[in-house]
Amino acid sequence: MEGLVRREMLSSRVRAIKPSGIRKYFDIAATMSDVISLGVGEPDFVTPEHIRQAGIRAIERGETKYTSNYGTLELRAAISALLATRYGLAYDPASEVLVTVGVSEGIDAALRALLDEGDEVLIPNPGYVAYEADVTLAGGVVVPVTTSVEDQFEVKAAAIEAALTPRSKLILLGNPNNPTGAVIARAELEKIAQLAVRRDLIVVSDEVYSRLVYGEEHACIAALPGMRERTILADGFSKAYAMTGWRVGYVAAPPHYLEAILKVHQYAIMCAATMSQAAALEAVLHGEEDVREMVHSYDERRRLIVAGLNSIGLTCYEPKGAFYAFPSVAVTGLTSDEFVDQLLVEEHVAVVPGSAFGEAGEGFIRCTYCTARDQLEEAIERMGRFVRKYS
Repeated sequence: MEGLVRREMLSSRVRAIKPSGIRKYFDIAATMSDVISLGVGEPDFVTPEHIRQAGIRAIERGETKYTSNYGTLELRAAISALLATRYGLAYDPASEVLVTVGVSEGIDAALRALLDEGDEVLIPNPGYVAYEADVTLAGGVVVPVTTSVEDQFEVKAAAIEAALTPRSKLILLGNPNNPTGAVIARAELEKIAQLAVRRDLIVVSDEVYSRLVYGEEHACIAALPGMRERTILADGFSKAYAMTGWRVGYVAAPPHYLEAILKVHQYAIMCAATMSQAAALEAVLHGEEDVREMVHSYDERRRLIVAGLNSIGLTCYEPKGAFYAFPSVAVTGLTSDEFVDQLLVEEHVAVVPGSAFGEAGEGFIRCTYCTARDQLEEAIERMGRFVRKYS
């Protein structure tokens, strides 16, 4: 037949990528009434007023044109100062800081800049759903490093080392972890850093939840001995400042890495939105009190949901960071997917199956607690009815 396509026209890399397990349930829940969504990791807070106004003022001043590919120098300087204050890290704002369209774009650009076909990337499992897709699109090969509930899903240096091969090039860490809420303790992070130095590995560290840590201080791997020169530090504003829709983040790295990442960024993106950068600058300079207030609220909800889940029989350890609880559903005898599907239909509560985040997540579900307290309490009540039915 004339015009018939006789070969597969889609990229093999794209065909190899599975649809996001998070969005699937979010999309289903959007078609239903009376649904309580504990599915999407988005703060329920509105971006603080003074940050919103900074973006509005930028538009009113006519700041609607491109910025430098790197981002505005004012924002890069503020980010550099913030990293110096938090970690004692010195990054030159002119050549070692790049403003990105959220942390997601920064990680994607970093992987595309660093990986050659077949290079192996070690990723803790369970881990954020986008990591595997990003590695695949960059031509790399994912090597999962299994974590376990017995260690509260903290990735161990020994497990990373056991997974190394001659093709290993990069370790991709989410610290704190999405979906488990795990935080890598400083002592373990030091072992991972020593391993990276010893085996000449690059580390891409996703620290978008670094401000959402409870009861202990966040440790940044780039600040550890020998690591600044081999770490791509990715962070942003979405979670800590409730700025998800503004789509602004950053990468900090030595110049030879950042220049390569910039090449990908400038051809794919050009620059982050100018008014979003103005809002981000306001967040860095004057948003500290907002962060403290939101983190305090998340901490209260964290304790509420962990206690509630345990009380209904869904065993849940205490997450140390982010805003996710990751309870076991073993008591019901259901798989993660079965639990999530039936909970949504029967009780109108949306959560995400742990299996969406890797094989090690099977038997668990991810519940966000960045939603209103009354909604969390109602969700636990509904889930309790469901668990009693299937236990």
